Amino acid sequence: MTDSSIAAAILAGGRARRFGGRDKSRLVVGGRPIIVRQVEVLQRIAGRTFIVGNDAARYADMDLDVHPDSVADAGALGGIYTALVSAAPAERVIVVACDMPFLDAALIRRLAALAADPEMDGAWVRTARGPEPLLACYRASAAVTIKRELDAGHMRAGDLDQVLRLAVVSEEELARYGATDKLLLNVNSPEEYEKAAYFEAAT
Repeated sequence: MTDSSIAAAILAGGRARRFGGRDKSRLVVGGRPIIVRQVEVLQRIAGRTFIVGNDAARYADMDLDVHPDSVADAGALGGIYTALVSAAPAERVIVVACDMPFLDAALIRRLAALAADPEMDGAWVRTARGPEPLLACYRASAAVTIKRELDAGHMRAGDLDQVLRLAVVSEEELARYGATDKLLLNVNSPEEYEKAAYFEAAT
């Protein structure tokens, strides 16, 4: 069941330097491009799904809105900001990186539920390797604080919990949804692409 108070944004603005500039969102895992797999999950939850990226023509076949960066050269944090300001009238915005092939609907719903708490600014996953700012759900109202950070030159998305109240899905809780290495896999390199194929084959 979808929820009109939730939007979902796929951040596709990275340059994929470790992958020779290839469009990671179009890498095929299990017979389908990663971005197609993601949309299938997100559209079961969010009232609207869109892409944050600066090359709308690249996604012309996706039948999704594409929003360019609102703040140039601001990295992942700028992408999160663009997602939040582009999501109106949604109150909460699921934000995911375009190179994560194993999104889990139950985990995404859990993040959205945690972000529904009006005392919080959002929710993200945090494990021993650190926080996952691009596997998260933010309240749209957090855009004001994020813009202030961007204006101050603070660009690290992983530091958002220093200025936002973020609920946490811990590594222990994450394990309820599957293997951590699989759920958090980003296909940033040929080696990780091979790992994605291994996880898919083992499913």
